[in-house]
Amino acid sequence: MNKRKLYILISAAIILLFFLCSGVYQGMRHYHYRYSNMLSLDGKEHGYFIYPACSLDSVFALVRDDYRITSEHAFEKDLKRVPFSHPEPGYYLFPAEMGNRTLFQRIRLGEQTPVKLRFRNTIRTNEQLAGRLAKQLLTDSASIVALLHDDSFLVRYGMNRETARCLFIADTYEVYWTMTPEQLFDRMYREYKRFWNSTRRKEADRIGLTPQEVYTLASIVTSETTKPFEYPIIAGLYLNRMRIGMHLQACPTAIYASGKFNARRVTHQMTATNSPYNTYINPGLPPGAIRITTAEVIDSTLHATKSNYLYMCANPDFSGTHIFSDTYSKHALTARQYQRELNKRKIRQ
Repeated sequence: MNKRKLYILISAAIILLFFLCSGVYQGMRHYHYRYSNMLSLDGKEHGYFIYPACSLDSVFALVRDDYRITSEHAFEKDLKRVPFSHPEPGYYLFPAEMGNRTLFQRIRLGEQTPVKLRFRNTIRTNEQLAGRLAKQLLTDSASIVALLHDDSFLVRYGMNRETARCLFIADTYEVYWTMTPEQLFDRMYREYKRFWNSTRRKEADRIGLTPQEVYTLASIVTSETTKPFEYPIIAGLYLNRMRIGMHLQACPTAIYASGKFNARRVTHQMTATNSPYNTYINPGLPPGAIRITTAEVIDSTLHATKSNYLYMCANPDFSGTHIFSDTYSKHALTARQYQRELNKRKIRQ
């Protein structure tokens, strides 16, 4: 082999090696960018709440605490490919293994992961509701309370400050952590309309109530019992009272009006509280819900049991159930038994 051929072979080998190395390098860069450059130290996915004041460095510091970066070189190079100076606020859940692109693109474009927004039927007031929601979102409770009390804002949903809680049916919802209070109300209204479909609206018409009135009645039922089998019975009892023009005289409304939510015994002072929510002194339903309620109780109210019951009393055996009566004389007998048991157990309030 002469020198010229040897030179050509060596040159070709060098060029081939160059392209091979370049290809391997570019392949690894692509792999690190698209597929894998960060491995979770515990093999699990990790989520981060990024606040408006967070810097890129602070976000990367959080990630480095949970992930091992295979190639710092690739990390820095790829960061320059998608230059940005500030991450978008939000909640982001990252997989146990990811490429640089996943991290950079999500926090640059705000590709958030939804969070679970939960609230239960233990909430009674607007302030409690706002506090519960604000703890789970990037907002403050004062902003939510302000909207709950703003009739000019609530009119777009067909609500007012008294009925605004009817928008919130106790459940778990997937939302974005950064949603504004206005966006939250829009979302709850969509859920409200989805729930109050034509079938449920017809059922509400059948019992002579609007959806908001059904929710209000359901909120009383929720406050009366923890036994699901009693929901439709109690709803039917109150509907019976409404049909004959009898005051509802619902103890939960007197408790709500008095603000003594932890009371275990309803006193005369409570039933005499001057409040539009007190159904001992005001006819019909209160102007709005006395607590957040669930779809189950609303549906039970829509399918209230048909009976002659007009009275109910907590069972003297303290089982959490109730004894229902169609006459006051029967009710009075049970009530005396219950009062004796309260006194025996020294339960005053």
